[in-house]
Amino acid sequence: MIKTKRLNIYPTSDEQMKRMIDEETMPELKAAYQEMLDGCLAHPNDRVWYAIWNLELNDESGLIVGNLSFKGIDDGIVEIGYGTYPKYEGQGFMTEAVTAVVRWAANQPCVNRIEAEAEEGNVASIRVLQKAGFIPTGEVGNEGPRFVFC
Repeated sequence: MIKTKRLNIYPTSDEQMKRMIDEETMPELKAAYQEMLDGCLAHPNDRVWYAIWNLELNDESGLIVGNLSFKGIDDGIVEIGYGTYPKYEGQGFMTEAVTAVVRWAANQPCVNRIEAEAEEGNVASIRVLQKAGFIPTGEVGNEGPRFVFC
């Protein structure tokens, strides 16, 4: 678990991920969550790089305000993705979480590069990446401009 001023950030269990898949109504997210679970099951020793990580308020409420994940690990390269639940947007939770998690990941001996993509025009997501220490690579991926953590 990674703790910040306001959050407890932790990878969910396979059972929690199965529940998230069952409860998800958006087909794209359902497919993405299933892909993450499949990665966890295929790579149990590296599951933190495939799992969905919850962002839980570290107050008495314990509310989940969003989640993030790495999209696997390949030759020391990980890519982070994230989302804040609409009710909690604009409160700095994702900047706090991404900053903490990428610093943790950068200290893992198996990681030598951390990447991310943000949808073109998603100013909030791009700002999260910038505040967390990412810089644009000048490349465009499937989801938009690519960034690398420095």
